[in-house]
Amino acid sequence: MDSSVVQKIVKEIEKFTPSHESAHVGRVTAVGDGVVAIDGLSKAVMSEIIIFEEGKGKKLADSLGAQRELYGLILNLEEDGVRATILGDTSRVSEGMTVKSTGKILSVPSGEELLGRVVNALGEPIDGKGPFKNTTMMPVERQAAGVIDRKSVTVPLQTGIKAIDSMIPIGRGQRELIIGDRSIGKTTVAIDTIINQRNEPKEKRPICIYVAIGQKESKTARIVEQLRRERALEYTIVVDAPASAPAALQFLAPFSGVAIGEYFMEAGRDVLIIYDDLSKQAVAYRELSLLLRRPPGREAYPGDIFYLHSRLLERACRLNEEKGGGSITALPIIETQEGDVSAYIPTNVISITDGQIFLIAELFNKGVRPAIDVGISVSRVGSSAQTKAMKSVAGGLKLELAQFRELEAFMQFAQDLDKVTADRIASGVRMVEVLKQKNGAPIPVEMQVAILYAAGNKFFADVAVNKVTAVEAQLAEYLDGQHAKTLAEIKKSGQLSDDTKKALNKAMEEFQLAHKELFATD
Repeated sequence: MDSSVVQKIVKEIEKFTPSHESAHVGRVTAVGDGVVAIDGLSKAVMSEIIIFEEGKGKKLADSLGAQRELYGLILNLEEDGVRATILGDTSRVSEGMTVKSTGKILSVPSGEELLGRVVNALGEPIDGKGPFKNTTMMPVERQAAGVIDRKSVTVPLQTGIKAIDSMIPIGRGQRELIIGDRSIGKTTVAIDTIINQRNEPKEKRPICIYVAIGQKESKTARIVEQLRRERALEYTIVVDAPASAPAALQFLAPFSGVAIGEYFMEAGRDVLIIYDDLSKQAVAYRELSLLLRRPPGREAYPGDIFYLHSRLLERACRLNEEKGGGSITALPIIETQEGDVSAYIPTNVISITDGQIFLIAELFNKGVRPAIDVGISVSRVGSSAQTKAMKSVAGGLKLELAQFRELEAFMQFAQDLDKVTADRIASGVRMVEVLKQKNGAPIPVEMQVAILYAAGNKFFADVAVNKVTAVEAQLAEYLDGQHAKTLAEIKKSGQLSDDTKKALNKAMEEFQLAHKELFATD
């Protein structure tokens, strides 16, 4: 052999550094209904991500046509092995398959790139606009901020819905439950709140996250299209775990949503997150728990179902200035059966949240939209999350409407009512008409204040009940066109000064003179 070749070989041997690579692996012993039993992962930890080794060239394409590995999530640690849920296509897993431990806790990507995008429960884009390039990984399971790190809720989050902003105010950092039967406008309230954020200055506008859990994909597609049409998608992230997705992804979707939100909160920004709805998440978690052989409790829900929702909703808060001053406002949605708010899941979530907005079928069927029952709806943050202008016009509104609901029954059978009762009923009927609102048409807070000021000063007293809504719309158009400076002053100062009241009174007088025909009751 040539000496030069020998020298080359010797040099290669001298340079050689032995290395070894070890992996923590196990084997699938049983698989079924999206859950696998695994043997051999003795060092596994709770909520750890595992990878199913399908063999070379066997990584199947997902819905986007991209090659991706199949992951699992460890949820049970047992004496003779572990149980995990499959985060994807169950048909790709079979008995005897090798499973590799990653040593990582489940995390999802977050960052500015996600704005205007639709992602699945694992944070992967599903809108066909390509992968993310520069994101930060955020842990899905995480301890909520402690009491010392929090600050009291004082900054309003305007929904654009008169009935809510005036009587059930929501603050940034609050958790306000939206509860009611199926198809009576719960999602509409939440989506209108997202759309209304476009009225906020860009630097104060919250990042909005809509988490669809167990919904029809057609419904989610309609919502995405509505947000795009209303120019609200640019500051919104949609997390979708549809009814067709495995139970594991429906269970994880809300946690992924709040993890994405925490990235922005820690950057000192405000976030609004909507969980639509947690009833379906509870059902998915029940299914998962029963498959994992956990003991069933009340209504077959696992014993930690309360902890599931409490650890999720506790992550919504307002941080103090030392922590950046960001906030997450949560609007969880719960679906009731025949208005039964005393069922297991509704009572659980009611006790966790800082108030609830009840929507009832009776009002919905009467044509009251949004169908909010102000008598039993409550915000535990209260007027501390309202501007002074709104406080001044909404002070006795809730009491007036609650009393009207009590007196309303008399309207059906009473022949002769005393004048005080008749006047109160007439005023209540008109106030209900004033508070009615179209879907997808949130109203800026300064316009709400002006309309409620007019209603509180008996502006609509001489208007026929069936014309109140039309007159209100005309008044709003008139104020917007002729008295924009007055509205701008209300928005800027957040107060209703004497000068502003004089300007509004003058505007109402001018409007009445110009439209005398509208103010003659039938």
